[in-house]
Amino acid sequence: MKLLSLLIEILIILGVIIKNIEAEKHSKKQKERNVTTQVSVNELKQFLSHILERRKLIKVIYQRENALGKKKIQRKLRIKGIQNKDISKRNTNHLRKQPKQNFTDEGDQLFKMGIKILQQSKSQKQKAQAYVFFAKAADMGNMKAMEKMADALLFGNFGMQNITAAIQLYESLAKEGSYKAQNALGFLSSYGIGMEYNQAKALIYYTFGSAGGSMMSQMILGYRYLSGINVLQNCEVALNHYKKVADYIADKLEKSEGIPVEKVRLTERPENLSSNSEILDWDIYQYYKFLAERGDVQIQVSLGQLHLIGRKGLDQDYYKALYYFLKAAKAGSANAMAFIGKMYLEGNAAAPQNNATAFKYFSMAASKGNAIGLHGLGLLYFYGKGVPVNYAEALKYFQKAAEKGWPNAQFQLGFMYYSGSGVWKDYKLAFKYFYLASQSGQPLAIYYLAEMYATGTGVLRSCRTAVELYKGVCELGHWAEKFLTAYFAYKDGDIDSSLVQYALLAEMGYEVAQSNSAFILESKKAKILEKEKMYPMALLLWNRAAIQGNAFARVKIGDYHYYGYGTKKDYQTAATHYSIAADKYHSAQAMFNLAYMYEHGLGIAKDIHLARRLYDMAAQTSPDAHIPVFFALMKLETMHLLQDILFFNQFTMRWKWMKLDNTLGPYWDLFVIGLIVAVLVFLLRNRYG
Repeated sequence: MKLLSLLIEILIILGVIIKNIEAEKHSKKQKERNVTTQVSVNELKQFLSHILERRKLIKVIYQRENALGKKKIQRKLRIKGIQNKDISKRNTNHLRKQPKQNFTDEGDQLFKMGIKILQQSKSQKQKAQAYVFFAKAADMGNMKAMEKMADALLFGNFGMQNITAAIQLYESLAKEGSYKAQNALGFLSSYGIGMEYNQAKALIYYTFGSAGGSMMSQMILGYRYLSGINVLQNCEVALNHYKKVADYIADKLEKSEGIPVEKVRLTERPENLSSNSEILDWDIYQYYKFLAERGDVQIQVSLGQLHLIGRKGLDQDYYKALYYFLKAAKAGSANAMAFIGKMYLEGNAAAPQNNATAFKYFSMAASKGNAIGLHGLGLLYFYGKGVPVNYAEALKYFQKAAEKGWPNAQFQLGFMYYSGSGVWKDYKLAFKYFYLASQSGQPLAIYYLAEMYATGTGVLRSCRTAVELYKGVCELGHWAEKFLTAYFAYKDGDIDSSLVQYALLAEMGYEVAQSNSAFILESKKAKILEKEKMYPMALLLWNRAAIQGNAFARVKIGDYHYYGYGTKKDYQTAATHYSIAADKYHSAQAMFNLAYMYEHGLGIAKDIHLARRLYDMAAQTSPDAHIPVFFALMKLETMHLLQDILFFNQFTMRWKWMKLDNTLGPYWDLFVIGLIVAVLVFLLRNRYG
């Protein structure tokens, strides 16, 4: 017992010393305003190592306590004869509850402070400070804080990625019943990142995670049963999983509109990601601000919208949104008036909820025939906000806005007919308006369409259609925000952090994330996977993206089989995938590749005429293919001419093309193209020289 007491005393002293050091650091930070984010990161790393060491030490202490406790109980049993099981339970429960009670309240407070800072923060420095609070709360045994820190270690928040440490925390949390940890361990097992590649184990982790309430695990299982990934394909099981997540998302959407997340495709602009239209470049943003200040009303409204919901990589800022809307409204913009009404209807820090003000601005916009303003008035009458509930008035305004093509108004009309609010239930009309709104991407309209297909309400029941629609709703969850953080990590050169985030989204069934993950793996710049695993994993992800309709991914699968990347060389399979991409998606690259294979008889019967036709089709499909097709046809026609006129009619059987593969190598055709180019350049220089 002396050894145990000594260990506990040492632990207490260490804790006091660490807290004093932390207090001194905190006071210094309050005095110094120019503290960088790197300082916070270093502090986080110190806390993380301390947490892991502390958890190991506590584990050792508990083991010693249990051993010593058992010996003491056995001595008492000999004297008093009390039942062994009851006493051991009381003793161990008392020992375990005592330290937890001391830290729980303070840990909860620190965690809440961290969440508050994270929600209000705009800069990376402020977010890093929130994680300092999480680290302190985690040090006190707060499970939610530990989950936050484990996620930070896994995804590399603030450059502190440590997969091994993340796994240690997740495994510890999983034993305590954390469904988030179960989901994370399933994800890591499915890719073999820091753990053994084991799909069966991943499926078990996902099952436990979904049973515990993980929406991510539900979504992953839904995608796996939909696609038949390591499970038997089962639409009904997939429907069950996706519906649970879609119900959760729809509930969030009904309270506040979902924020659309920009999904940048790395395959489209690998050489210049900063120019991607999905993300607003900082210089362009500054130029827009300049135009807005000069009085450009359209730009003012656009900037207001971007700041209102935080799009194009900009932070959500209600004050800036209101500022730009007010400037545009003064200039007579009906859209700006309607958006101001919307802000006051929903309520936020810049525009506190006020039905009267909302009614005023909606009326101003509606008087100008603005669809958003008409829809806003319809909402006020439908829900009775500032005015008595009046379904007839609501229906009138919704119809006017819907006629102008506003998708939210189309959805509201559909909902009125679906629920029978102020009108007779009419599922056919409900379906009509839901469908119209869904064509513009209105998420709740998509959800209710899924509901109708899932239950066969007003339409013929279709499990597959319902699942696809539910999947679209599920992909609007808050986890989709990782698309932005993954993109910025990639842009900043943090490849491992970007890959982990994209890979998780890919596991959840996002097609863009699947192609982005495969693209990163193909580059072999990541360090979290062994080199020999990258091509096979990339091929797997390209295949999943291709199944979901990605034409570029389909061509990539053909390339992998053609060159033998991550699989054996198989010209026949390569030709099959090129054919699918050419016929179904009209891919110029696939047409060109297929033409080359027909020209040389690789995996398919040699057919010069079909090769020539496919080359022509590639040039017609894409302007970028004109030059490659020109040289390919020049080479084809030259070789064909040589074959017919010069040598090949007489000596083909004996000469067999002079065994060009042996004499000039496997890429002799490129040599011929180069020769043709040289001849053309020589002729042009002589002509104009």
